[in-house]
Amino acid sequence: MWNNHSDWKFERTTNSLPEVFSSIDVPKNVQGWRKLLAFAGPGLMVAVGYMDPGNWATDIAGGSSFGYTLLSVILISNVFAILLQHLCVKLGVVTGRDLAQACKDSYSKPVSFLLWIICEIAIAACDLAEVIGSAIAINLLFGIPLTVGIIITILDVLVLLMLQNKGFRYLEAFVGSLIFIIFCCFAYELFMAKPAFAAVMNGLLPTTEILTNADMLYIAIGILGATVMPHNLYLHSSIVQTRNFERNDEGKKMAIKYATIDSTASLLMAFFINAAILILAASAFHYNGHKEVADIHDAYKLLEPVLGVKMASTLFAIALLASGQNSTLTGTLAGQIVMEGFLNIRLKPWLRRLITRLIAVVPALIVSIIYGENGTGKLLVLSQVILSVQLSFAVIPLLQITSNKTKMAQFVNSAFLHYTAWIIALIIIIFNAVMLWNMFFA
Repeated sequence: MWNNHSDWKFERTTNSLPEVFSSIDVPKNVQGWRKLLAFAGPGLMVAVGYMDPGNWATDIAGGSSFGYTLLSVILISNVFAILLQHLCVKLGVVTGRDLAQACKDSYSKPVSFLLWIICEIAIAACDLAEVIGSAIAINLLFGIPLTVGIIITILDVLVLLMLQNKGFRYLEAFVGSLIFIIFCCFAYELFMAKPAFAAVMNGLLPTTEILTNADMLYIAIGILGATVMPHNLYLHSSIVQTRNFERNDEGKKMAIKYATIDSTASLLMAFFINAAILILAASAFHYNGHKEVADIHDAYKLLEPVLGVKMASTLFAIALLASGQNSTLTGTLAGQIVMEGFLNIRLKPWLRRLITRLIAVVPALIVSIIYGENGTGKLLVLSQVILSVQLSFAVIPLLQITSNKTKMAQFVNSAFLHYTAWIIALIIIIFNAVMLWNMFFA
Protein backbone atom coordinates (compact mmCIF):
# COMPACT_ATOMS: atom_id res chain seq x y z
CA MET A 1 0.00 0.00 0.00
CA TRP A 2 0.95 3.66 -0.40
CA ASN A 3 3.32 4.98 2.24
CA ASN A 4 2.03 8.22 3.80
CA HIS A 5 4.82 8.71 6.32
CA SER A 6 6.67 11.99 6.28
CA ASP A 7 9.78 10.45 4.77
CA TRP A 8 10.86 7.71 2.38
CA LYS A 9 10.72 4.11 3.58
CA PHE A 10 14.43 3.68 2.89
CA GLU A 11 17.39 6.02 2.78
CA ARG A 12 18.86 6.36 -0.68
CA THR A 13 22.05 4.30 -0.72
CA THR A 14 22.91 4.25 -4.43
CA ASN A 15 22.60 6.89 -7.12
CA SER A 16 20.65 6.05 -10.26
CA LEU A 17 23.06 4.87 -12.98
CA PRO A 18 25.98 5.55 -10.60
CA GLU A 19 28.60 5.16 -13.34
CA VAL A 20 27.34 8.34 -15.05
CA PHE A 21 25.66 10.19 -12.15
CA SER A 22 26.61 13.93 -12.21
CA SER A 23 29.24 13.13 -14.85
CA ILE A 24 28.37 16.09 -17.13
CA ASP A 25 29.32 19.52 -15.79
CA VAL A 26 26.88 22.44 -15.92
CA PRO A 27 28.65 25.83 -16.16
CA LYS A 28 27.71 28.01 -13.19
CA ASN A 29 28.16 31.56 -14.45
CA VAL A 30 26.31 31.38 -17.76
CA GLN A 31 22.66 31.63 -18.76
CA GLY A 32 20.48 31.15 -21.82
CA TRP A 33 21.51 28.88 -24.65
CA ARG A 34 24.88 27.95 -23.11
CA LYS A 35 23.16 26.65 -19.99
CA LEU A 36 20.56 24.92 -22.15
CA LEU A 37 23.29 23.16 -24.16
CA ALA A 38 24.65 21.67 -20.94
CA PHE A 39 21.22 20.13 -20.24
CA ALA A 40 20.53 19.14 -23.86
CA GLY A 41 20.70 15.41 -24.47
CA PRO A 42 18.40 13.48 -22.11
CA GLY A 43 15.40 14.82 -24.03
CA LEU A 44 16.75 13.28 -27.23
CA MET A 45 17.32 9.97 -25.45
CA VAL A 46 13.70 10.00 -24.30
CA ALA A 47 12.36 11.17 -27.69
CA VAL A 48 13.83 8.04 -29.27
CA GLY A 49 11.11 5.99 -27.60
CA TYR A 50 8.49 8.14 -29.31
CA MET A 51 9.71 7.29 -32.80
CA ASP A 52 10.69 3.63 -32.55
CA PRO A 53 9.63 0.89 -35.02
CA GLY A 54 6.44 0.32 -33.03
CA ASN A 55 5.39 3.86 -33.89
CA TRP A 56 6.08 3.14 -37.55
CA ALA A 57 3.79 0.12 -37.55
CA THR A 58 0.89 1.90 -35.86
CA ASP A 59 1.31 5.13 -37.84
CA ILE A 60 1.48 3.31 -41.19
CA ALA A 61 -1.56 1.22 -40.29
CA GLY A 62 -3.45 4.32 -39.14
CA GLY A 63 -2.53 6.47 -42.13
CA SER A 64 -3.17 3.89 -44.84
CA SER A 65 -6.48 2.74 -43.32
CA PHE A 66 -7.99 5.98 -42.06
CA GLY A 67 -6.16 8.83 -43.81
CA TYR A 68 -5.27 11.79 -41.61
CA THR A 69 -7.96 11.08 -38.97
CA LEU A 70 -5.59 9.66 -36.35
CA LEU A 71 -3.23 12.64 -36.53
CA SER A 72 -5.23 14.03 -33.61
CA VAL A 73 -4.28 10.97 -31.53
CA ILE A 74 -0.59 11.56 -32.25
CA LEU A 75 -0.96 15.22 -31.23
CA ILE A 76 -2.87 14.43 -28.02
CA SER A 77 -0.42 11.65 -27.14
CA ASN A 78 2.48 14.05 -27.61
CA VAL A 79 0.90 16.63 -25.30
CA PHE A 80 0.42 13.86 -22.72
CA ALA A 81 4.07 12.87 -23.17
CA ILE A 82 5.39 16.42 -22.69
CA LEU A 83 3.54 16.77 -19.38
CA LEU A 84 4.47 13.32 -18.08
CA GLN A 85 8.14 13.73 -18.98
CA HIS A 86 8.13 17.07 -17.14
CA LEU A 87 6.97 15.18 -14.04
CA CYS A 88 9.83 12.70 -14.55
CA VAL A 89 12.29 15.60 -14.66
CA LYS A 90 10.87 16.95 -11.39
CA LEU A 91 11.03 13.55 -9.71
CA GLY A 92 14.65 12.87 -10.68
CA VAL A 93 15.96 16.37 -9.96
CA VAL A 94 14.13 16.95 -6.67
CA THR A 95 14.34 13.54 -4.98
CA GLY A 96 17.57 12.21 -6.47
CA ARG A 97 15.68 9.01 -7.25
CA ASP A 98 14.54 7.52 -10.53
CA LEU A 99 10.94 6.29 -10.74
CA ALA A 100 11.92 2.69 -9.93
CA GLN A 101 13.77 3.73 -6.77
CA ALA A 102 10.93 6.05 -5.79
CA CYS A 103 8.36 3.27 -6.20
CA LYS A 104 10.44 0.88 -4.11
CA ASP A 105 10.76 3.54 -1.39
CA SER A 106 7.04 4.42 -1.45
CA TYR A 107 5.15 1.13 -1.77
CA SER A 108 5.04 -2.18 0.06
CA LYS A 109 7.28 -5.00 -1.18
CA PRO A 110 4.48 -6.94 -2.96
CA VAL A 111 3.29 -3.81 -4.78
CA SER A 112 6.76 -2.71 -5.85
CA PHE A 113 7.57 -6.27 -6.99
CA LEU A 114 4.37 -6.33 -9.08
CA LEU A 115 5.28 -2.96 -10.60
CA TRP A 116 8.72 -4.33 -11.47
CA ILE A 117 7.23 -7.38 -13.22
CA ILE A 118 4.82 -5.18 -15.20
CA CYS A 119 7.62 -2.82 -16.19
CA GLU A 120 9.86 -5.69 -17.33
CA ILE A 121 7.03 -6.96 -19.54
CA ALA A 122 6.70 -3.46 -21.01
CA ILE A 123 10.43 -3.29 -21.73
CA ALA A 124 10.31 -6.74 -23.36
CA ALA A 125 7.36 -5.62 -25.53
CA CYS A 126 9.25 -2.49 -26.50
CA ASP A 127 12.39 -4.48 -27.30
CA LEU A 128 10.29 -6.84 -29.38
CA ALA A 129 9.30 -3.91 -31.58
CA GLU A 130 12.94 -2.83 -31.89
CA VAL A 131 14.08 -6.33 -32.83
CA ILE A 132 11.43 -6.68 -35.52
CA GLY A 133 11.93 -3.13 -36.82
CA SER A 134 15.70 -3.49 -37.12
CA ALA A 135 15.39 -6.93 -38.74
CA ILE A 136 12.88 -5.61 -41.28
CA ALA A 137 15.20 -2.68 -42.11
CA ILE A 138 18.15 -5.06 -42.58
CA ASN A 139 15.97 -7.25 -44.80
CA LEU A 140 14.82 -4.30 -46.92
CA LEU A 141 18.28 -2.77 -47.34
CA PHE A 142 20.42 -5.88 -47.80
CA GLY A 143 17.99 -8.66 -48.67
CA ILE A 144 18.95 -10.65 -45.57
CA PRO A 145 16.12 -12.97 -44.42
CA LEU A 146 14.05 -11.80 -41.45
CA THR A 147 15.10 -14.71 -39.25
CA VAL A 148 18.81 -13.97 -39.83
CA GLY A 149 18.21 -10.24 -39.33
CA ILE A 150 16.55 -10.92 -35.97
CA ILE A 151 19.64 -12.87 -34.85
CA ILE A 152 21.94 -10.07 -36.09
CA THR A 153 20.14 -7.58 -33.85
CA ILE A 154 21.65 -9.34 -30.82
CA LEU A 155 25.03 -7.92 -31.84
CA ASP A 156 24.01 -4.30 -31.23
CA VAL A 157 25.05 -4.87 -27.62
CA LEU A 158 28.61 -4.25 -28.87
CA VAL A 159 27.64 -0.76 -30.08
CA LEU A 160 26.17 0.05 -26.68
CA LEU A 161 29.26 -1.17 -24.84
CA MET A 162 31.57 0.94 -27.00
CA LEU A 163 29.51 4.11 -26.50
CA GLN A 164 29.03 3.60 -22.76
CA ASN A 165 32.76 3.17 -22.29
CA LYS A 166 33.43 6.49 -24.03
CA GLY A 167 31.02 8.45 -21.81
CA PHE A 168 27.39 9.48 -21.66
CA ARG A 169 27.86 12.51 -23.94
CA TYR A 170 29.03 10.21 -26.74
CA LEU A 171 25.91 8.11 -26.31
CA GLU A 172 23.72 11.25 -26.49
CA ALA A 173 25.60 12.50 -29.58
CA PHE A 174 25.17 9.16 -31.36
CA VAL A 175 21.45 9.09 -30.60
CA GLY A 176 21.08 12.72 -31.73
CA SER A 177 22.86 11.96 -35.02
CA LEU A 178 20.51 9.07 -35.80
CA ILE A 179 17.48 11.24 -34.99
CA PHE A 180 18.80 13.85 -37.43
CA ILE A 181 19.07 11.17 -40.15
CA ILE A 182 15.45 10.10 -39.50
CA PHE A 183 14.29 13.72 -39.56
CA CYS A 184 16.01 14.45 -42.90
CA CYS A 185 14.66 11.27 -44.50
CA PHE A 186 11.07 12.09 -43.63
CA ALA A 187 11.37 15.77 -44.47
CA TYR A 188 12.38 14.69 -47.99
CA GLU A 189 9.64 12.03 -48.20
CA LEU A 190 6.97 14.53 -47.15
CA PHE A 191 8.20 17.11 -49.63
CA MET A 192 7.87 14.58 -52.43
CA ALA A 193 4.48 13.24 -51.24
CA LYS A 194 2.92 16.73 -51.30
CA PRO A 195 0.11 16.06 -48.80
CA ALA A 196 -3.00 18.27 -48.83
CA PHE A 197 -2.31 20.92 -46.18
CA ALA A 198 -5.98 21.62 -45.35
CA ALA A 199 -6.74 17.92 -44.91
CA VAL A 200 -3.69 17.51 -42.65
CA MET A 201 -4.82 20.41 -40.45
CA ASN A 202 -8.31 18.93 -40.26
CA GLY A 203 -6.80 15.61 -39.15
CA LEU A 204 -5.36 17.31 -36.07
CA LEU A 205 -8.91 17.85 -34.76
CA PRO A 206 -10.29 14.90 -32.72
CA THR A 207 -13.42 13.07 -33.89
CA THR A 208 -15.83 10.79 -32.01
CA GLU A 209 -15.41 8.19 -34.76
CA ILE A 210 -12.15 7.17 -33.09
CA LEU A 211 -14.13 5.85 -30.11
CA THR A 212 -17.02 4.31 -32.07
CA ASN A 213 -14.97 2.52 -34.75
CA ALA A 214 -13.40 -0.56 -33.09
CA ASP A 215 -10.65 -0.94 -35.73
CA MET A 216 -9.75 2.73 -35.51
CA LEU A 217 -9.75 2.60 -31.71
CA TYR A 218 -7.38 -0.39 -31.73
CA ILE A 219 -4.88 1.52 -33.88
CA ALA A 220 -5.41 4.67 -31.76
CA ILE A 221 -4.56 2.73 -28.58
CA GLY A 222 -1.50 1.36 -30.36
CA ILE A 223 -0.43 4.91 -31.24
CA LEU A 224 -0.95 5.96 -27.62
CA GLY A 225 1.11 3.01 -26.40
CA ALA A 226 3.83 3.69 -28.97
CA THR A 227 3.99 7.38 -28.08
CA VAL A 228 3.74 7.54 -24.28
CA MET A 229 5.98 4.62 -23.37
CA PRO A 230 6.19 3.26 -19.81
CA HIS A 231 9.94 2.66 -19.78
CA ASN A 232 10.61 6.26 -20.84
CA LEU A 233 9.20 7.48 -17.52
CA TYR A 234 11.81 5.41 -15.68
CA LEU A 235 14.56 6.37 -18.12
CA HIS A 236 14.06 10.13 -17.99
CA SER A 237 13.85 10.35 -14.20
CA SER A 238 17.29 8.72 -14.13
CA ILE A 239 19.31 10.28 -16.95
CA VAL A 240 18.33 13.83 -16.00
CA GLN A 241 20.59 13.20 -12.98
CA THR A 242 23.66 12.84 -15.21
CA ARG A 243 24.03 16.64 -15.01
CA ASN A 244 26.26 18.02 -12.26
CA PHE A 245 24.11 20.86 -10.91
CA GLU A 246 23.96 22.15 -7.36
CA ARG A 247 21.58 19.99 -5.33
CA ASN A 248 19.99 22.92 -3.47
CA ASP A 249 16.58 24.50 -4.08
CA GLU A 250 17.92 27.10 -6.51
CA GLY A 251 19.95 24.54 -8.44
CA LYS A 252 16.99 22.15 -8.63
CA LYS A 253 14.71 24.92 -9.90
CA MET A 254 17.24 25.77 -12.61
CA ALA A 255 17.71 22.12 -13.58
CA ILE A 256 13.94 21.52 -13.86
CA LYS A 257 13.58 24.58 -16.10
CA TYR A 258 16.30 23.68 -18.59
CA ALA A 259 15.70 19.93 -18.57
CA THR A 260 12.00 20.56 -19.32
CA ILE A 261 12.91 22.81 -22.25
CA ASP A 262 15.23 20.07 -23.52
CA SER A 263 12.58 17.33 -23.31
CA THR A 264 9.79 19.50 -24.74
CA ALA A 265 11.86 20.53 -27.77
CA SER A 266 12.92 16.92 -28.37
CA LEU A 267 9.36 15.63 -28.11
CA LEU A 268 8.16 18.24 -30.60
CA MET A 269 10.70 16.82 -33.05
CA ALA A 270 9.37 13.34 -32.27
CA PHE A 271 5.86 14.63 -33.01
CA PHE A 272 7.00 15.84 -36.43
CA ILE A 273 8.51 12.43 -37.25
CA ASN A 274 5.48 10.49 -35.97
CA ALA A 275 3.08 12.76 -37.81
CA ALA A 276 5.25 12.56 -40.93
CA ILE A 277 5.02 8.75 -40.99
CA LEU A 278 1.22 8.83 -40.74
CA ILE A 279 0.88 11.69 -43.25
CA LEU A 280 3.16 9.87 -45.68
CA ALA A 281 1.12 6.67 -45.33
CA ALA A 282 -2.14 8.59 -45.78
CA SER A 283 -1.08 10.67 -48.79
CA ALA A 284 0.88 7.93 -50.56
CA PHE A 285 -1.43 4.99 -49.84
CA HIS A 286 -4.88 5.84 -48.44
CA TYR A 287 -5.68 8.55 -50.98
CA ASN A 288 -4.19 6.53 -53.83
CA GLY A 289 -6.42 3.50 -53.32
CA HIS A 290 -3.99 1.43 -51.21
CA LYS A 291 -5.98 1.41 -47.97
CA GLU A 292 -4.92 -2.13 -47.15
CA VAL A 293 -1.28 -1.17 -46.52
CA ALA A 294 -0.70 -1.92 -42.83
CA ASP A 295 2.76 -3.41 -43.01
CA ILE A 296 6.23 -1.87 -43.21
CA HIS A 297 7.21 -4.24 -46.03
CA ASP A 298 4.23 -3.18 -48.13
CA ALA A 299 4.96 0.49 -47.47
CA TYR A 300 8.57 0.03 -48.58
CA LYS A 301 7.56 -1.71 -51.81
CA LEU A 302 4.90 0.86 -52.73
CA LEU A 303 6.60 4.13 -51.79
CA GLU A 304 8.84 4.43 -54.82
CA PRO A 305 6.28 3.52 -57.52
CA VAL A 306 3.49 5.56 -55.86
CA LEU A 307 5.59 8.68 -55.31
CA GLY A 308 7.52 8.19 -58.55
CA VAL A 309 10.75 9.16 -56.79
CA LYS A 310 13.95 7.13 -56.76
CA MET A 311 15.50 6.47 -53.35
CA ALA A 312 12.14 7.00 -51.58
CA SER A 313 12.01 3.38 -50.41
CA THR A 314 15.72 3.28 -49.56
CA LEU A 315 15.51 6.41 -47.41
CA PHE A 316 12.48 4.91 -45.70
CA ALA A 317 14.48 1.78 -44.79
CA ILE A 318 17.53 3.78 -43.67
CA ALA A 319 15.34 5.82 -41.33
CA LEU A 320 13.77 2.61 -40.00
CA LEU A 321 17.20 1.11 -39.26
CA ALA A 322 18.30 4.31 -37.50
CA SER A 323 15.10 4.23 -35.47
CA GLY A 324 15.55 0.60 -34.44
CA GLN A 325 19.17 1.06 -33.41
CA ASN A 326 18.40 4.20 -31.43
CA SER A 327 15.63 2.47 -29.53
CA THR A 328 17.81 -0.48 -28.57
CA LEU A 329 20.28 1.81 -26.81
CA THR A 330 17.72 3.60 -24.68
CA GLY A 331 15.80 0.39 -24.00
CA THR A 332 18.92 -1.12 -22.47
CA LEU A 333 19.42 1.83 -20.15
CA ALA A 334 15.78 1.66 -19.08
CA GLY A 335 16.14 -2.05 -18.32
CA GLN A 336 19.21 -1.40 -16.20
CA ILE A 337 17.48 1.42 -14.31
CA VAL A 338 14.38 -0.65 -13.60
CA MET A 339 16.26 -3.72 -12.37
CA GLU A 340 18.65 -1.75 -10.18
CA GLY A 341 15.95 0.57 -8.85
CA PHE A 342 13.40 -2.07 -7.88
CA LEU A 343 15.68 -4.97 -6.90
CA ASN A 344 19.10 -3.42 -6.18
CA ILE A 345 20.54 -5.97 -8.60
CA ARG A 346 23.40 -4.64 -10.70
CA LEU A 347 24.32 -6.51 -13.85
CA LYS A 348 26.97 -5.62 -16.38
CA PRO A 349 25.31 -3.61 -19.21
CA TRP A 350 26.15 -6.23 -21.86
CA LEU A 351 24.58 -9.00 -19.76
CA ARG A 352 21.43 -6.97 -19.06
CA ARG A 353 21.18 -6.11 -22.76
CA LEU A 354 21.63 -9.70 -23.80
CA ILE A 355 18.91 -10.93 -21.41
CA THR A 356 16.43 -8.29 -22.62
CA ARG A 357 17.25 -8.91 -26.25
CA LEU A 358 16.92 -12.68 -25.97
CA ILE A 359 13.48 -12.31 -24.38
CA ALA A 360 12.41 -10.35 -27.47
CA VAL A 361 14.27 -12.45 -30.04
CA VAL A 362 12.55 -15.74 -29.21
CA PRO A 363 8.93 -14.68 -29.96
CA ALA A 364 10.07 -12.62 -32.94
CA LEU A 365 11.88 -15.64 -34.40
CA ILE A 366 8.91 -17.93 -33.84
CA VAL A 367 6.46 -15.54 -35.51
CA SER A 368 8.77 -14.77 -38.44
CA ILE A 369 9.36 -18.48 -39.11
CA ILE A 370 5.68 -19.47 -38.86
CA TYR A 371 3.87 -16.40 -40.25
CA GLY A 372 6.53 -14.46 -42.18
CA GLU A 373 6.27 -10.75 -42.96
CA ASN A 374 2.56 -10.36 -42.18
CA GLY A 375 2.94 -11.96 -38.77
CA THR A 376 5.81 -9.72 -37.70
CA GLY A 377 3.87 -6.63 -38.79
CA LYS A 378 0.88 -7.62 -36.65
CA LEU A 379 3.20 -8.44 -33.76
CA LEU A 380 4.60 -4.92 -33.97
CA VAL A 381 1.16 -3.35 -33.50
CA LEU A 382 0.28 -5.82 -30.73
CA SER A 383 3.48 -4.94 -28.84
CA GLN A 384 2.40 -1.29 -28.79
CA VAL A 385 -1.06 -2.17 -27.50
CA ILE A 386 0.61 -4.15 -24.68
CA LEU A 387 2.68 -1.07 -23.84
CA SER A 388 -0.42 1.10 -23.70
CA VAL A 389 -2.22 -1.31 -21.34
CA GLN A 390 0.79 -1.25 -18.99
CA LEU A 391 1.20 2.52 -19.14
CA SER A 392 -1.16 3.21 -16.23
CA PHE A 393 1.07 1.20 -13.89
CA ALA A 394 3.89 3.68 -14.48
CA VAL A 395 1.83 6.87 -14.77
CA ILE A 396 -0.18 6.51 -11.53
CA PRO A 397 2.88 6.02 -9.26
CA LEU A 398 4.56 8.98 -10.97
CA LEU A 399 1.55 11.20 -10.27
CA GLN A 400 1.19 9.99 -6.67
CA ILE A 401 4.82 10.58 -5.80
CA THR A 402 5.19 14.00 -7.48
CA SER A 403 1.94 15.14 -5.80
CA ASN A 404 3.19 14.12 -2.34
CA LYS A 405 4.35 17.24 -0.48
CA THR A 406 6.37 15.32 2.09
CA LYS A 407 8.49 13.89 -0.74
CA MET A 408 8.59 16.86 -3.13
CA ALA A 409 8.48 19.78 -0.62
CA GLN A 410 8.16 23.11 -2.48
CA PHE A 411 8.37 21.31 -5.83
CA VAL A 412 5.14 19.38 -5.31
CA ASN A 413 2.72 19.51 -8.25
CA SER A 414 0.50 22.57 -8.35
CA ALA A 415 -3.27 22.01 -8.15
CA PHE A 416 -3.59 22.69 -11.90
CA LEU A 417 -0.78 20.28 -12.79
CA HIS A 418 -2.09 17.68 -10.34
CA TYR A 419 -5.62 17.60 -11.76
CA THR A 420 -4.48 17.87 -15.39
CA ALA A 421 -2.14 14.92 -14.94
CA TRP A 422 -4.88 12.83 -13.31
CA ILE A 423 -7.26 13.65 -16.18
CA ILE A 424 -4.59 12.34 -18.56
CA ALA A 425 -4.22 9.17 -16.47
CA LEU A 426 -8.00 8.72 -16.49
CA ILE A 427 -8.17 9.12 -20.28
CA ILE A 428 -5.45 6.48 -20.68
CA ILE A 429 -7.32 4.07 -18.37
CA ILE A 430 -10.66 4.62 -20.17
CA PHE A 431 -9.12 4.15 -23.63
CA ASN A 432 -7.54 0.90 -22.54
CA ALA A 433 -10.73 -0.34 -20.89
CA VAL A 434 -12.75 0.33 -24.05
CA MET A 435 -10.16 -1.38 -26.22
CA LEU A 436 -10.02 -4.48 -24.00
CA TRP A 437 -13.82 -4.67 -23.94
CA ASN A 438 -13.93 -4.53 -27.74
CA MET A 439 -11.22 -7.19 -28.01
CA PHE A 440 -12.83 -9.74 -25.68
CA PHE A 441 -16.56 -8.99 -25.50
CA ALA A 442 -17.66 -6.98 -28.55
